[in-house]
Amino acid sequence: MSASASIFQQGENCWVSSKASYAAPLIDCANYYKALHSSIVKAKHSIFIVGWDIDSRIRLIRGEDEANSEAPSVISELLAWKAEQNPELKIYLLRWDSSLAFFAQREMWAKEVWDENTPDNVETVLDDTIPMGGSQHQKIVIIDDEVVYSGGMDVSTNRWDTRDHPVESEERDGPDGEYGPLHDVQAVYSGPLVKEFAELVRWRWLRVAESNPINFREDAKIKLEDGIPDAWPDDYEPWFENVDCALARTIPFMDEVEPVQEVRNMLLDLINQAERVIYIENQFTSRQEIAEALNKRLKTCPDLNVIVVSSYEPKGRFECEAFWASRIEFKKILFKDIDPDRVIMTYSSITDEQGRSAYKRIHSKVMTIDEKYLVIGSSNLSNRSMTLDTEIDTVYYGNDEHNSAQIARVRDDLLAEHSGRDVEATAVLLKKDNPARALMTGQLAHGYVLTQVNDEIFTDPSSDNLFRSLSDPEEPLIAMPTMDGSSMPVRNPRRRTIMVGLGVLIIAILGGLMFWASQAIPWLSADSINAFLEESRGTYFALPTVLLVYLVGGILFFPVTVLSIAVAAVFGPIWGPIYGILGALLSSATMFGVGKLLGNAGLKKIGGPKVDAVDQKLKSSGIVGVAAIRMLPIAPFSLVNLVAGISSIGLFQFLMGTFLGMFPPMIAKGLVGDSITQIFRNPSPETISYLAGGIILWGLMIWGSQKFARWYQERKQNKAKAEECVA
Repeated sequence: MSASASIFQQGENCWVSSKASYAAPLIDCANYYKALHSSIVKAKHSIFIVGWDIDSRIRLIRGEDEANSEAPSVISELLAWKAEQNPELKIYLLRWDSSLAFFAQREMWAKEVWDENTPDNVETVLDDTIPMGGSQHQKIVIIDDEVVYSGGMDVSTNRWDTRDHPVESEERDGPDGEYGPLHDVQAVYSGPLVKEFAELVRWRWLRVAESNPINFREDAKIKLEDGIPDAWPDDYEPWFENVDCALARTIPFMDEVEPVQEVRNMLLDLINQAERVIYIENQFTSRQEIAEALNKRLKTCPDLNVIVVSSYEPKGRFECEAFWASRIEFKKILFKDIDPDRVIMTYSSITDEQGRSAYKRIHSKVMTIDEKYLVIGSSNLSNRSMTLDTEIDTVYYGNDEHNSAQIARVRDDLLAEHSGRDVEATAVLLKKDNPARALMTGQLAHGYVLTQVNDEIFTDPSSDNLFRSLSDPEEPLIAMPTMDGSSMPVRNPRRRTIMVGLGVLIIAILGGLMFWASQAIPWLSADSINAFLEESRGTYFALPTVLLVYLVGGILFFPVTVLSIAVAAVFGPIWGPIYGILGALLSSATMFGVGKLLGNAGLKKIGGPKVDAVDQKLKSSGIVGVAAIRMLPIAPFSLVNLVAGISSIGLFQFLMGTFLGMFPPMIAKGLVGDSITQIFRNPSPETISYLAGGIILWGLMIWGSQKFARWYQERKQNKAKAEECVA
């Protein structure tokens, strides 16, 4: 085969056509992350990572690889380690500034986390230029301008898995616990193609960042004769050599950038080249145009078989009603007037010898056309991937006998994994007259097997589906008219904008509830509270009544100053402060407990690294810090209690700081407040001396409590240091 025989047409179905000196598929995430770790460790010049997500918590290597590595396994620690080792190394992280729909799945304060945990030569930028409803879906890593990783995988949660996909695995541990088997495909390249990827990621960086990225290396080893570059990952031999490649993109209309639908055009052109076997594995198959093209080609070529592998169980209502309902239509169009032995739409599942079952989640985006073409990319067979998201697919052309055989090897290897066979046996089946039917027969029990999808058990197709219009749109969800009569897509709101908006909304709701309570609840007023306390004065119920008032008042965010003055006025300068501090401590402990529950439920995640920083300061300052906050209140009493519960400070420290910070002011309110009242009623040397004595006592108690708090904190820290030295 000659390179000129390929269908690549720059500006039509691809952005550029080029060559990869070497290329290798990386099947499933354990292989990709291990290879990526190896290349990062070798980096000397620059690292670019562009992704739908770049999660700082991800461990790239596990098991023996992790135990034997001198480099950190967690990606944020690894990049920080590399950046500190080599201050000249430049690292650029470009992550999608995701929409509200993915808040639960991703680090909420990703940029702040990366900025906090890495040196200055690591730059992080969030891409907020995508139209509303779309996403930044390209997944690209470039090491030293010599090695590129691209395909379907992000450095993200719930991605890691090995090729054997065990039913259960302790290593498949995500934010919500263990997740099921997951399959994906990435690829690594070197050679001239790297320069095209480098141009793409720098273009994306310049669109959103305030700084210019480092220039492309003039001495980069990207010529065909340069051999395997230094940053090529250990343990991964190239499959392809000097293979013709094309890059096809999807770019939506954004900020006056002309939209590009090269992926869509390429896939349609590739389907029209098929003669014997089209193999597709894809996360979603919802684009009806693709189904129509496949059906047309099946009718044109009687010997053609189509094999599709995707997922089984939908994740959530949106995925079910958008993509699974659309897949019913896709299958109906694909099978129309076609011999069912020539077409299969399947999922891969297992029931092991212990009777445990699992369905393999397919996240990859792969297509092969006979032994002529191979696609490994980021694009799903969905509406959004063809028009609205940013995508990048690499298309290989079998330009010689070796590379053609490697395309068949990739297909056979993937199908072997999904159907529980070895590669050689799968290759034999693919050469039969009816390879689709052959794959479905003779599968072994207790291993992975292919089964025809039956999506009707989950949902049914709908001609007017709201979920589909939101989850799999072709156009931006919102567009604004411009002066020239056209329209401009509205961007997805920034994460920071969403968080600020949520914060304002929560404060408004709390404020509204407090105002409503003060107006609608007759007994929630200073006069009513005074009257309620008066009835208990002189009875055995005095203290329980005060405690109840503080407890209810704290829950309703009632001002603690009003409560303290009311208690001092009713019970006098001695018992008033005593009852008041006991009530304040009970209220503080209660709201502290509520904060602890809420913090464990996720408020720490919402707060992000800035809250973590405040948390550490509060924890380190301990009693002194709490006492200072109580003496000079900077936030409502109940809010401080909640935040303290979310923080890492201990309950004893918090209550001791609260006591030392609040008791002196309460005594002042009892003595000074009562003295001022008496001066107005009956001015005399006695009442004036009470006032002076109260002010002096207040100052002495503030000074004494601060001294005690500092002494206690220093004693605790010195004890901790002594224990550390002994250890």
